[in-house]
Amino acid sequence: MTDISISAPPSFLPPATADRMPLLVAAVMLLGGFLLISTLVDFRQGGLFLIGGALGVALYHGSFGFTGGWRRMVAEGRGRPMRAQMLTIGVAALAMIPLVAAGNIGGQPMVGALAPVGVSVLLGAALFGLGMQLGGGCGSGTLFTVGGGSARMLVTLIFFIVGAVIGTAHLPYWLAQPALPPISLGVELGVVGALALTIAGLGLVALVTALIEKRIHGNLETEPAPKRPGWEWIWQGPWPLVGAGLLLALLNIATLLLAGHPWSITYGFGLWGAKIAQSVGVDVASWEFWTWPAQAQALNSSVLADTVSVMDFGLVLGAALAAAIAGKFAPKAKLPLGSLLAAVIGGLLMGYGARLSFGCNIGALFSGIATGSVHGWLWFAAAFVGSFFGIWLRPVFGLDGFARK
Repeated sequence: MTDISISAPPSFLPPATADRMPLLVAAVMLLGGFLLISTLVDFRQGGLFLIGGALGVALYHGSFGFTGGWRRMVAEGRGRPMRAQMLTIGVAALAMIPLVAAGNIGGQPMVGALAPVGVSVLLGAALFGLGMQLGGGCGSGTLFTVGGGSARMLVTLIFFIVGAVIGTAHLPYWLAQPALPPISLGVELGVVGALALTIAGLGLVALVTALIEKRIHGNLETEPAPKRPGWEWIWQGPWPLVGAGLLLALLNIATLLLAGHPWSITYGFGLWGAKIAQSVGVDVASWEFWTWPAQAQALNSSVLADTVSVMDFGLVLGAALAAAIAGKFAPKAKLPLGSLLAAVIGGLLMGYGARLSFGCNIGALFSGIATGSVHGWLWFAAAFVGSFFGIWLRPVFGLDGFARK
């Protein structure tokens, strides 16, 4: 008689190793936050909160941060993460450039992440790139790692907020420095021309990373197979970088359709900091930046009415949910002095730099390039140079820097 073993069907349920209490708290807060925001503001705002949650899950399980990917390229000569980033931006651009060119979809205005091309972006992006290597994460990376329980990244976030507020005080000065007005490739070249140039540029970056990697290592790093059997990798990760990136692209497109503008991260940090400063007696409302109509309205309204803020809140909770389901929610409070100092400096530089350059790797690079803004390309180049120097400085603070051969 022959024994026939029948394997159990794949389970889509969370693993028994899930961190139950953090899972319950994150799930309740996501559901409660959606209901609260939908009631106090509107259903659209509640939907953006949930999109933020989905972004947090994808970022956490894909470990999809720009900081580590750039560091791997510079320090190790491995470009797989950067190629995944270029693919993500390219897929988003295929939909977002035409949507922005349409101007209006179903009564909802479509606005790209456009910004001036000048000194402010050049300096701010370089500072941001330097800061993100010291702080340990970009705008989205900081939020999803905070959601996963990182105490160090919480320090980075706190000083990110401080730097962003200081940036709002200084931005009018930097805007007075030499600059060209916002340049939209969609306006200048038309949709087809803008898409062709954008995809070609992203492809060129990917090609350069591949050539460098092959020259150094003789081969290209391939996407590893899922480490978990069956469907367990969906809950426990890690997700393939390409898969996580494609989901991020789709969610950014959804953000544009629902909010009327693409995904952004760091505006919320400056707003939170300004509100905190105002609550302790700082006359933030008299600063020029906060007298501009849109900024004044945001300062005098609930943060739940700010699309960027609600998506940031959702992102943190989504990452916490993903970490808890995977059984990886593990807050760590021990911080070496050098690492703590790097988090403080990195956070300040990122906050200040993001405000000067109109965003971070998400709002300026990802959403900027994907909606055809020339400033996104300038941001990319300047931030990468700043990141190079940040990697060089990391060992000063006891952090890993360039790979030692």
